[in-house]
Amino acid sequence: MERTGLPVYVELRTNRPEGRSRPSVYSWSVLEQARTFDGRAGLLDSRGRALRDLRISVTDRCNFRCPYCMPGDVFGRDYQFLPRDEILSYEEIRRLAGVFVRLGAHKLRITGGEPTVRRGLPDLVAMLAELRTTDAEPVDLAMTTNGSALRRLAGPLADAGLRRVTVSLDSLDDEVFRRMNGVDFPVAKVLDGIDAAVEAGLGPVKVNVVLKRGENDGGILDLARWARDAGHVLRFIEYMDVGTTNGWRLDDVVPAAEVVDVIGREWPLEPVGAGYRGEVAERWRYRDGRGEVGVIASVTQPFCGDCTRARLSAEGKLYTCLFSAIGHDLRTPLRDGTSDDELAEQIGDIWAIRDDRYSERRAAATDRLPKIEMFALGG
Repeated sequence: MERTGLPVYVELRTNRPEGRSRPSVYSWSVLEQARTFDGRAGLLDSRGRALRDLRISVTDRCNFRCPYCMPGDVFGRDYQFLPRDEILSYEEIRRLAGVFVRLGAHKLRITGGEPTVRRGLPDLVAMLAELRTTDAEPVDLAMTTNGSALRRLAGPLADAGLRRVTVSLDSLDDEVFRRMNGVDFPVAKVLDGIDAAVEAGLGPVKVNVVLKRGENDGGILDLARWARDAGHVLRFIEYMDVGTTNGWRLDDVVPAAEVVDVIGREWPLEPVGAGYRGEVAERWRYRDGRGEVGVIASVTQPFCGDCTRARLSAEGKLYTCLFSAIGHDLRTPLRDGTSDDELAEQIGDIWAIRDDRYSERRAAATDRLPKIEMFALGG
């Protein structure tokens, strides 16, 4: 069979009309080639990276105004977010997610904006929790949130089938936290939300910290001590040049190696191997056995070579990189009656030519490239 650079599918069987040039089922030899990434069959892009993770933005709205994502001076009261009829319904999200799972995705992460500002979120979780991977296993269903509504929603979300939660928490210092969230929201309420997540069985909770030089980098040890004592999994993320509104400068980045050094001087660390291919965090274990800490070094140590993530925006556009400028419209064919098989083919074609590696190319020239804002993709 001639390959012609076309995508590799996971036993994708279609009833293709006569005259279509591409075969409806690829041979097992091709499927075996697809297993070379991580032992599972599925789609491979032009750099041999599999489609494994789908991040689903359910809204472009957020109740925070963090300066590195949605600065308040840009996204004020008059900012026009997406009209309701342009946002995918839960049923549409469920259908598209099902297609991605058929194509090899086995991790689904609900994001925003802030996902908990959308009504009825447990209903979507219940729909997604019904999906099964190509290995007939439940999907790994998680959510990233700012934690502001977890006291109210953690229980219903867990009951609906959510398995894990990641909370963004940039400081334990109330003054710093209120300033960084842009809306004077107290840190105590987020900490209470994290407690609620643990009580609901969503632990160990992952906690993401975006570090910005001169803003919150003085709280690294406080956060590490708190997470060690509470049993949370802490992840420090280098401040990234996502979008065009956050005023990013390289001087603002706190390198991951510096974070490891600061923590390691207080509590000796040893490296931990990746739990799976495509894991973005570099993991370190405390030598005293009190858990682990991770760093995500997308600026100083790019990991594009193993990136397995696709992103679905709230209005139904597929983005193949966090730094993408162009999204591929899936909402229009979805609403025009396109079949699941045809949607799978479209997604496969997009993934097959994917060659994104922005972080590896990051340089002075890239700061002029158009990029979509982080809140539209969920980070």
